Amino acid sequence: MTDKLIIFDTTLRDGEQSPGASMTKEEKLRIARQLEKLGVDVIEAGFAAASPGDFDAIHAIAETIKDSTVCSLARASENDVRRAGEAIKPAKRGRIHTFIATSPIHMQHKLRMTEDQVVERAVQAVKWAREYTDDVEFSAEDAVRSEMNFLVRVFDAVIQAGATTLNVPDTVGYSVPALWGERFRELIARVPNSDKVIWSTHCHNDLGMASANSLAAVMNGARQVECTINGLGERAGNASLEEIVMAVKTRRDIFTCDTRIDTTQIVPTSKLVSSITGYPVQPNKAIVGANAFAHESGIHQDGVLKHRETYEIMRAEDVGWSTNKLTLGKLSGRAAFRSRLQELGIVLDGEEALNAAFARFKELADRKSEIFDEDLQSLVSDEFVSQFCEHFRLVAMRAHSETGILPKAQVTLSVGGEEASAEMQGGGPVDATFKAIEQIVHSGTELLLYSVNNITSGTDAQGEVTVRLSKGGRIVNGQGADTDIVVASAKSYLNALNKLHSSGERAHPQV
Repeated sequence: MTDKLIIFDTTLRDGEQSPGASMTKEEKLRIARQLEKLGVDVIEAGFAAASPGDFDAIHAIAETIKDSTVCSLARASENDVRRAGEAIKPAKRGRIHTFIATSPIHMQHKLRMTEDQVVERAVQAVKWAREYTDDVEFSAEDAVRSEMNFLVRVFDAVIQAGATTLNVPDTVGYSVPALWGERFRELIARVPNSDKVIWSTHCHNDLGMASANSLAAVMNGARQVECTINGLGERAGNASLEEIVMAVKTRRDIFTCDTRIDTTQIVPTSKLVSSITGYPVQPNKAIVGANAFAHESGIHQDGVLKHRETYEIMRAEDVGWSTNKLTLGKLSGRAAFRSRLQELGIVLDGEEALNAAFARFKELADRKSEIFDEDLQSLVSDEFVSQFCEHFRLVAMRAHSETGILPKAQVTLSVGGEEASAEMQGGGPVDATFKAIEQIVHSGTELLLYSVNNITSGTDAQGEVTVRLSKGGRIVNGQGADTDIVVASAKSYLNALNKLHSSGERAHPQV
């Protein structure tokens, strides 16, 4: 018999804690729908007590998602747990995930609580959560640096209180696979009634071993892995969903479990998350990187041509690399456009939104002969931006670049409904464009990152630009796409400014 391995995706919660990766409710809904299509078992939709916006997003996801469990994180406090309970109330299947730190360094310096107080608080949090749902997960934060005897005591107590999943997190990415596997083996052996709960692992990638540690836990009894798309997450990120899933699928000879993930949806999900969060996928990233199935060496190429399995342990098609084929062109009608959006899991709010997106599609088709799925995802992202946060809007622009002459750009913006123009010179057309925008808005931001990636192949491909802006301790990512890189750059800069203008502060779950 093969055990089920539960895939718990925390892209919308832990992944969102990456600098600048904060998402709107609509963006979270798009990703949640795609995670459901991917076959994720549990979607951790956010941290309900963090902000009204997070609460609303979790509540909306709980109303929408039917095939996955919807989960909210909560500290071990009554307010947090009750906010989480209210947020997941509409869910067909809802979970509350409550946590408290159990390591000496956290209890002494952060919580300022004794061991007895921590156990009491953990038990009470689980009891509060059980008032809302029978599906309660408890995490011992910083379990990697917690004392084994105390972990056994805490886990025993929360099982008696009604916890159904026990999560053992390597919160700081400190462990190594052999020791992490041993920790799970010992916990399962020593905790009373350990066979009555699901054991879960949550690993961070500070030493580059998050996926390896997670798989070591699976080999030693864990039956839930907490992970994110593209390994997104604060600091060095989390265990990567695509790596966990494909390792288990590819190495059936050593893993006695399997997932319900539709692996052909991995690459489309990766691209959607990258587009929305503004975090590009490195070309040599396992599974979802552009070079993951490329062979440069002549020896490798010869071997693959003769027999694929000489150098490929999985097929590109199995993880979704075949899904970016040509779908639409400039002669395609509204029905074909709507149908393809539905196939991609994209839901637009009413006919007006569909009409606006279709108009953008026709405009793009006039400039680009082949429209791919990635183009549609980017186009719809632009449409969501225009609907929900356009205090700053690009009206018109002109950039001039010529050898031997200082580049310049002229930009006209709508700022809160009022138009304003500016012309500036710069080191290049993009620099001049950003300076012209700043001449109008005087944002006082610091540019931390400027990145350009092509959405599809070909010289007429849309360029996707990501900028990261910082102001007053807040960091946001902005994205923009266009066949003209300078226009895409202006869009991305304005997208970031709109986020700074419209987004409220979020509480950090570990503060």
